Amino acid sequence: ACRSVVDIFFFSTATKQTKPFAANPCFNLQGRGLFAKKAIRKGDTLFMERPLVSAQFLWNSLYNYKACEYCLCSLETAEENARRLSGNTCLSLPHPELCRVRRELHDSCPQCQVMYCSSDCRRAALEQYHQVLCLGQSREDPKHPLNKLEEAWRNMNYSPRTASIMLMAKRVATARDKVLWQNLFSQFCSRTANEEEEIAHKLLGEKFQGQLGVLRQLFTSVLYDEHLSRWFTPEGFRSLFALVGTNGQGIGTSSLSQWVHACDVLELQSQQREQLDSFIDQLYKDIEKETGDFLNCEGSGLFLLQSSCNHSCIPNAEASFPENNFLLHLTALSDIKQGEEICISYLDCCQRDRSRHSRHKILRENYLFVCSCPKCVSQADDADVTSEEDEEGDGDAETEGDDLEDEMTDV
Repeated sequence: ACRSVVDIFFFSTATKQTKPFAANPCFNLQGRGLFAKKAIRKGDTLFMERPLVSAQFLWNSLYNYKACEYCLCSLETAEENARRLSGNTCLSLPHPELCRVRRELHDSCPQCQVMYCSSDCRRAALEQYHQVLCLGQSREDPKHPLNKLEEAWRNMNYSPRTASIMLMAKRVATARDKVLWQNLFSQFCSRTANEEEEIAHKLLGEKFQGQLGVLRQLFTSVLYDEHLSRWFTPEGFRSLFALVGTNGQGIGTSSLSQWVHACDVLELQSQQREQLDSFIDQLYKDIEKETGDFLNCEGSGLFLLQSSCNHSCIPNAEASFPENNFLLHLTALSDIKQGEEICISYLDCCQRDRSRHSRHKILRENYLFVCSCPKCVSQADDADVTSEEDEEGDGDAETEGDDLEDEMTDV
């Protein structure tokens, strides 16, 4: 949808606004860029896109954020969602008819009981990857290789990141004996061996070599296929890690947020509007006190078109998920001229406000390139000092950037 307003161009990174960072001076990576075919106005939707594959973060699922296994749609009603997040089991939401969750449509895998928002999602998952990953009667068996793989990943990754072991598993399961899917996945940006090792090191920490070996052994025991044997070698597994680590787009879904947006457009008398707004404001205060910032069902996905967007510290577009599922909407943040490159930001709002030196440090460590967007160029003569926020955290350099993930707009 709306794809006619953009073109993808492939070009050498020597001409890109965002240049790769690599120790090897002979590095020659081919990149991509997304450009407007016609003028686009601020607020316009450039395109909508479904991911080739997506997966909920394991910690998010463990803490009872119920989402469709296929499309990540929140399975809780808005009221159930609000009760859990606020800790108020007696809470009643006004205008319950605005909730779009339809529990009567929910379906589950008859073998492993994994939940879906609809029979359509169940069938799509089964056809694409679930027949390979279905646990059957072993869903609660901690000794099953897939459960062991998930447990190992949870023990190695304590915060949400766009890299996900289940995203990797679904990517491999999807490509088994399917040339079309293999060709689609091959279009994502590849990396050199040195880059891939640096990405894996960043994701797994100081013990990455041992951890990577453990994950690869478990991964192989679950998914090995001779047609995809290259992904199970040490080099291939590291490459797979780099692919999802640098191309994964964060996804956030929320039935409560969808209900709030529906409330915002209700036509009400002034007193009714004031009462409803006051109720919602207090609800979010209660949620912040009980749950903090973790409002959404969170996961990540591989989007072929969105992944063509390069980074800018002053982006002219952003991704969001307003339909409470994995359907990505790319929306213009400003007017975009015909022929202008469409750029998103790999940094969140706070990180974009930091110094040029701080932004470059985060981008080098997590995405392995040096940004030369207009903002960075204009600040080229600034002193190479970290922002105040970074200086406060210099004592724990190992964790810097750990919370970095593609910006997941609260839907």
